[in-house]
Amino acid sequence: MKVACVGGGPAGLYLSILLKRQDPSHDITVHERNPEGSTYGWGVTYWRALLDELHARDPESARAVDESSVRWNQGVAHIRDTHTCRPGDQGHGIGRHRLLEILADRARSLGVHLEFEHEITAEDLPDADLVVAADGVHSALRTRHAAHFGSELTEGRNPYVWLGTTRVFDSFTFAFVETEHGWIWCYGYPFSSERSTCVVECAPETWTGLGLDRANDADGLAHLEKLFAHILDGHPLIGRSPADGSSPWLTFRTLTNRTWHRDNLVLLGDAAHTTHYSIGAGTTLALEDAFALADALGEDTDLPRALASYERRRRSALLSPQSAARHSAQWYENLTRYIDLPPEQMFALLGQRHSPLLPYVPPQLYYRLDQAAGRLEALRRLKRWLGPRIARTTHARALTARK
Repeated sequence: MKVACVGGGPAGLYLSILLKRQDPSHDITVHERNPEGSTYGWGVTYWRALLDELHARDPESARAVDESSVRWNQGVAHIRDTHTCRPGDQGHGIGRHRLLEILADRARSLGVHLEFEHEITAEDLPDADLVVAADGVHSALRTRHAAHFGSELTEGRNPYVWLGTTRVFDSFTFAFVETEHGWIWCYGYPFSSERSTCVVECAPETWTGLGLDRANDADGLAHLEKLFAHILDGHPLIGRSPADGSSPWLTFRTLTNRTWHRDNLVLLGDAAHTTHYSIGAGTTLALEDAFALADALGEDTDLPRALASYERRRRSALLSPQSAARHSAQWYENLTRYIDLPPEQMFALLGQRHSPLLPYVPPQLYYRLDQAAGRLEALRRLKRWLGPRIARTTHARALTARK
């Protein structure tokens, strides 16, 4: 099969790797409009389950990803002049540039053709059996047929900016700062031994009240460095000015599509769907799209059936993370509902922000119910652990007594 993948992000590159591993005779080209090595963003997050899946599907690239990642197993929240910690699942961070480098090298080694600085337009699609639109939320290939795909973009409320810093956090770090114009907060996580990602977000009225909507890049960064000096520990924030001169501040756009394929054209990753950055799952979900599309193509040689199967699987799998992302974004948009709780309670509910019940239950009541449920689950785990051991001990004693 001849495959043209438009977009050289993680999903497009990994799909090319999987398809080549399935059948080396596939003729696969990845077209990327930007030069090799130039990428936006700082670090991406993922969890152990994704790494296990990568090891199962392509051990060579998975080992390189694992070796290039940093890890943390707790979260720290700074709220006003207090801070609190909570243990959590082990998180992983890797630089986006390094991830793309690993996947590009692996794709090349398998015989995938990579064409950088090569922009594909919707009017001049490559001659291929399958064209994969992996060209992001602004996908030109999808936009050309937006009516067919049923594309809808929903604007979020809060402005945010994606920054880097030379402060290497040792935990996933949250910081909430109160200003005269309202709250502003950031979440930071390491992605290498030298850098961390730092995402700053606030309500629109705080953004304008602090003058961040009018500040140039240097002044804006200087202002944010003062606000978050207590966690930056003297390290600078690093911005990335958009090439077109627009503001680096964005509002998140949630993309949905009624269908994901048209003839031999199929959507992948952010071209098909987006999920709010606050759940840290964008790269994972894009890679899972690649898993599902490769599986569907490997299981059925009939292209329309394979594409329909891919879409069904991913739509079903995305229901839970998309719901979590919506509620997570809403939690931050309603921060004042939670921010005056005792710090440990506020941080606990930050961890529960994906819950569809939380917005409808008084926060302190929800916290008490969650704590009670946690104790009950702990008792259940203890019972499951003790039960077999007590049974074995009782059985052994009974046998001894008979003797």
